[in-house]
Amino acid sequence: MKKIVVLGGGISGYGSAILAKKKGFDVLLSDAGRIADRYRAKLDEWQVPYEEGGHSEELILAASEVVKSPGIPDSAPIVRKIRERGIPVVSEIEFAGRYIGRAKCICVTGSNGKTTTTSLIYRIMRDAGMNVALGGNIGESFAYSVATGDYDWYVLELSSFQLDGMYAFRAHIGVLTNITPDHLDRYDHCFRNYVDAKMRIVRNMTSRDWFVYSGDDATIAAELPKYDLAMRRLPFMARSAVASVAGDAFLLDGRFTATAGKASVEIDTAKMRIGGLHNACNAMAAALATLAAGVDPEQVRRSIYAFDPVEHRLEPVAERGGVLWINDSKATNVDSVWYALESMTRPTVWIAGGTDKGNDYAPLREFARAKVRTLVCMGLDNEKLIREFTGVVPEVIATDSLDAALAAARAAARPGDAVLLSPACASFDLFKNYEDRGARFKAWVAEHA
Repeated sequence: MKKIVVLGGGISGYGSAILAKKKGFDVLLSDAGRIADRYRAKLDEWQVPYEEGGHSEELILAASEVVKSPGIPDSAPIVRKIRERGIPVVSEIEFAGRYIGRAKCICVTGSNGKTTTTSLIYRIMRDAGMNVALGGNIGESFAYSVATGDYDWYVLELSSFQLDGMYAFRAHIGVLTNITPDHLDRYDHCFRNYVDAKMRIVRNMTSRDWFVYSGDDATIAAELPKYDLAMRRLPFMARSAVASVAGDAFLLDGRFTATAGKASVEIDTAKMRIGGLHNACNAMAAALATLAAGVDPEQVRRSIYAFDPVEHRLEPVAERGGVLWINDSKATNVDSVWYALESMTRPTVWIAGGTDKGNDYAPLREFARAKVRTLVCMGLDNEKLIREFTGVVPEVIATDSLDAALAAARAAARPGDAVLLSPACASFDLFKNYEDRGARFKAWVAEHA
């Protein structure tokens, strides 16, 4: 019997282990830390053997194949030993994709916008009455959905880490929102390595498939000629003009028309509940993907107009004393913050900082100079932010905790201002993850603002 070892007991790992168990493999889940109670309960329910608090190397190195959770870097000692033994290491996406039968996958990746775009695609398809599951980097584990459901479509948000372990998996509709520097600490601080990871979204696609991508993104434009791409291309654009016989979407004067094949829909972005140029781009990508999937254009229009902001992404929290508090905790890289600052229409008190991922803050200086009244640096190491924005914004304040940062922001804000939490950094110095950071921001605002 083939032995599958699953490394990591989070949402990706427990789903992969349960799918392996259902398919009759000899399976072991191993986590160096503690497995969350809700995942442990599922493993017990399915009678999946697991260990936590360390790895049994002898058992792991006897595996036929290892399914590695995306949060575990290739530099981890146990992963290095697995690879030295020549044992194949794949992602949950690669593993689960083997068992979807006739179902199809819409796969969304990119440095920014992928969560909103994925959520919007899922909303449109669900509203259309399609038999669809949401998974990957958001929603339920893809593997768990495959193990326990019978879906016609899977809408998956894929990080570069998930794409790294993808080999035979195929996206029937692939969406690439953009490629800008991010997670360079996981890619030897080499942008080329990160770009290669993102471009794996087109791997194995055929002439029957669709590729939705930003026609404005210079990095994507430079990459496309390097690939023998047989699929139908659907660029979306706000600045460029890229011709494609399969269809496209172009934003002009606040409106866009998205066309995929013979299907077309016109959207007035002023009627959308999600604002900003970045969300117009996300809506163009979602419209193209769902039209390609066969959704009726009128349903696409209705769902886009009804879609609410995603939690932790430019999420209005409250307005107190004339000050609007905005939770953009999911903005963990420079490009994401660029779109956040671009969308600000009020003088802004900007809260940034955390675990720097090799950021170049230069692209933010123009918006910071024009829109930011005060920068509040929130992190254990604020030196780089202070250096980059001193002299760019009128006031820079250094703090080392959430409470201190928010108290400073409250003191700096005036009626008519916005307080924007848009960190440009990972959260791991002070928080469990960006969700924890955003939730604690919202709780503080509710109690103190």
